[in-house]
Amino acid sequence: MTQGRSRVVSSFTIIKGSLIDETYAAFSTWDLTLPQTDNLQRIREENPIGARSQNWLRDVIFVLSRRFDTDGRDRPLVELAKARVDREVWKPLLLWHLTRDEFLVRDFLVNWLYLRFIEGTYNLGSGDVAAYLGTLAGREGVEWSGAWTAATTGRVASGLLRMAADFGLLTGGTMRRFASYHLPEASFLYLAHAIAESEVGVGQLVASPEWHMYLLDRDDVERQLVHLHQFRKLHYEVAGSLTQLTLPYRTAADYARELVA
Repeated sequence: MTQGRSRVVSSFTIIKGSLIDETYAAFSTWDLTLPQTDNLQRIREENPIGARSQNWLRDVIFVLSRRFDTDGRDRPLVELAKARVDREVWKPLLLWHLTRDEFLVRDFLVNWLYLRFIEGTYNLGSGDVAAYLGTLAGREGVEWSGAWTAATTGRVASGLLRMAADFGLLTGGTMRRFASYHLPEASFLYLAHAIAESEVGVGQLVASPEWHMYLLDRDDVERQLVHLHQFRKLHYEVAGSLTQLTLPYRTAADYARELVA
């Protein structure tokens, strides 16, 4: 995550939403020979995302500039959108990349929503999420961006639930329920490479809390690794206390380039 905002709780980008379609449209027209600032200026001038108003276009551009580093960390996400990789494969990767900087989205998914999932919670409402948001005020190291009113807290709570639904984790309207979520194989492989870049050792990769964003636990991850090993898409062996995992590529960016080749 970017150092400056990795622990900042901000309301604006959450209220604006996941912006899946807008981000895909913007990145599919991105000029990788130009810096991010120039691409954002072109989007402002040409509106390739089909924004319904100048105000909405301005807000989308602001969120894109806040969430992504397309000149560095998030370049693979742009390359995949430009290659028109299947949207269902791309969406989980968008979630991964935006949560590198969106502390609140990641914390909500990993440390609150996943726990409700394993507890078997059936209905989730904005009031439940508002209570979670209230716990962040006393958490050490969390920085608040601006003062929130009760109305702001309610909008953020609804926004977090809506984002989880946009990414296929939840279903329903006012009251949300857990969906039957499936992480595509290509998405899983990309995420395995991405997590491997930040974790030390196979055990830490398999047990990484990052998988909780996709409602996966350690057993789910191990089953998928065994499945991929059987089809020779990676090497994964467990012998007693020894575990060996060899991914097909060095980095997630390398794997992304294979997807678009």
